[in-house]
Order: sequence, then structure tokens, then C-alpha cells
Amino acid sequence: MKEVLKKIKPGKEEVKRFKLVTSDFMKKLNSKLKDAVAILGGSGAKDTWLSGTHDVDIFVAYDFQKFFQKSSQLSELLQSSLKKAFPKSSINRMHGSRDYFQIRYENLAFEIVPILKIKKAEEAVNITDVSPLHSLWVNKNAKNIKDEIRLAKQFCRANRIYGAESHIQGFSGYVLEILTAYYGSFVNLLKASQKWGVKEVIDPSKFYKKDMALFHINNSKLLSPLIIVDPVDKTRNAAAALSNEKFLLFKKRAKQYLQKPNQIFFEKKEVTFEELKKEKKNVVYITAAPLDGKIDVVGAKLLKTFNYLESELKKFGLKKSGWEWEEGREAVFYFVLERKELPKFEVRSGPPVKLKEFAADFREKNQEVYVEKERLMAKIKVQFPELKDFVDNLLKEVYVKERIKKINSLKLS
Repeated sequence: MKEVLKKIKPGKEEVKRFKLVTSDFMKKLNSKLKDAVAILGGSGAKDTWLSGTHDVDIFVAYDFQKFFQKSSQLSELLQSSLKKAFPKSSINRMHGSRDYFQIRYENLAFEIVPILKIKKAEEAVNITDVSPLHSLWVNKNAKNIKDEIRLAKQFCRANRIYGAESHIQGFSGYVLEILTAYYGSFVNLLKASQKWGVKEVIDPSKFYKKDMALFHINNSKLLSPLIIVDPVDKTRNAAAALSNEKFLLFKKRAKQYLQKPNQIFFEKKEVTFEELKKEKKNVVYITAAPLDGKIDVVGAKLLKTFNYLESELKKFGLKKSGWEWEEGREAVFYFVLERKELPKFEVRSGPPVKLKEFAADFREKNQEVYVEKERLMAKIKVQFPELKDFVDNLLKEVYVKERIKKINSLKLS
């Protein structure tokens, strides 16, 4: 554990620089705000961030009494203040439940979110208004276990189950903070996970008796296998984004770690073309530049691209497949296949002979037509029977080209 923490816990110099830059950023922004104050949020405010992190969440809290009926205007007000505070910086406006902004400043990526300053979740006009309350809860309830939270985050990151975005559907940082605080340590969390059942309810603030949360939280937010009642908002399931696949994978990796603890569980292993070739199968390895935009949207488009490629390549006998992407890097799609060639012809099933109108249409569209068990069949020439030609054509499809910026490389073995 100590060796892992040495790698993932920010060092003194890194912490010093983080505080210096964020403090300078907020000072400049606060000087241009009126009836609002910029505050540090996210893992930076909770001191649960990992070494190498370059993202900073800033919440600009507007006075509740003055602005609660002007919630829809907060983004415009913030944009005006940002332009004054950072006249030479590129300010990107991102669409969300309430628009927010991104600015790169001193090599850190700042995300600035307008919110209403509230004291309790019930006052929130927008879900983002509650965010500072999350930081307060974590700092109060996980005061002495920040490193335990870091271990939980790195464990999930290494095993590709970290992040609540739609293309990941894993454990968010906040969920891991809640769980680690609730169970007291990283190892206790892993042990507890082995007893989780489907629709396991965890209610840290004890808002409800037993599993009564299932009757009070909106049904649309109860689709996840793990129900975590947000300790500052009893109407919210903090783990609503978690998929069954990532839930089971967490339990599996936790069991493996508990049986034989090893640093390897905290190391994210890259999937390389050379590594896949060792399986002595046919490998398709694609790297692509993602589109620009909001991480969740870009990731969702990459996921759709992967699903499309996977469904088409099943014809070649799919043995293994997957994809990788992190913000600021290229995406990787890989497929391990049984064969690299399809039959030169395939048989297409048509309508029953007795449906004369449809049968005539089928005969007109196909050349080699014959009858089998009173149904028309056609022998069709496969356009791209060779794997390379098939993939080359696949990557030219409009469906793919609309969802990625460009193909960087294609490797086959």
C-alpha cells in the first residue's frame, strides 16, 4: 500500500503548485464577480485527488436570495465575468443542465460552474447547486482516510471502472469517497463488496429505515445494481450511473485482490498490438483521433463507433474485443478474430414463394435465386471477403466518420 501511495499521492511540490495556481485563478475571478464567490470544488477541495491530475473544478456561488429566480441567467453572468478576468484566455462554453465553462490556465484545466449558494439540498434549483455540500460531507466524514480514498480511486482507474460518464458507467469519485468513508478503509470496502447483492442499498446518513429508499427515490434512478443514498440529498441515488457490468467487475477484482494482494491491481496496463499478437489469432488494431467537445459526448460517440465495428466484425469469429480512451489521448479499438477471410458467397433468405408480389421483387433484386422448403433463397457474392478490405471499407462508413475525427492508424496481423 505504501509503495502504491508513493506513486499516486501528490508530492509536496505538486501540492504547492496546485494551491498556488488555483488560488491565483480564483483571486482573479473573484475580483470580477458581483454577489458571487468562486470556491474550489471536486477532489481538489476534498484533498482526494491523484498525482498527475490536471483538472480543477471551480464553483461560482451566486447569492441565493438575489438569484434563485434568475437561475437560467447565471451562465451569462459568469461568462461576462470570465471574459473580464481572463481577457487573453480561450473560454469554452459547455452545454449542460446549466452551461459551464472551461479555461486552460498555467497548464491546469479549469472547469467553472455557476451555482446558487445553498445550505441544504432541498433549496437546489439545479443539481449542480448541491456540489459544494458534497465536499463539506467528505471533509467531515472522511477527514482521516483521504489516502484510503486515493487507493480506491486508483484501484478503479487501473481496472477501467472509474468514472460515471455514459461511456464508462463506473464508480464516480464521489461514490468512492462515500463508500470508503462508510466502510472506513479501502480494504474494508473491498471486503464489504463481496456481500453486496443486487439492488444493495447503502444509506450513510440513515435517511430511511432498511431498504425504504427504494420507495422514495425516483424509479428512473434505481436501475443501477447499487443504490447509494446521497448523504446530503435523500432523493438522489449517487450511484445511478453504475452499470451491472462494472458492478460485477469491481466485485471480481476485489475478490482477486483480497485473495492475493499485489501492486499490479493499481497499475493500468495498456493493451498493445504486440501483446494481442501473442494470442496467435487475427488482430485488428485501430487508433483514432476523437472529436472535440464535452468528454461525455465524445466518449459516447466513441462507444457507439466501437459497438458498430464489433457487430460488423463478428462475421470473422470474434474472440476478444475492447476499446480505450482518456481525454487528451487517441482512442484505441481492438478485435481478436478467428479468421481473416469470409466465404466468397453467402446465402440470403427471401420471402415464401406463395407471396408472389414479394417473391417477384426478391427475384428482381437478386441474380442466383433458388427455392428451398417453399422459400426463395439467393446466392450473394460477398463484396469484401478479405479482412483488410472489409475493415478498410468499414472505416469509410458514414456512421464511423461522423463519430470520430480521423483514423490515425490501422494494424492487422
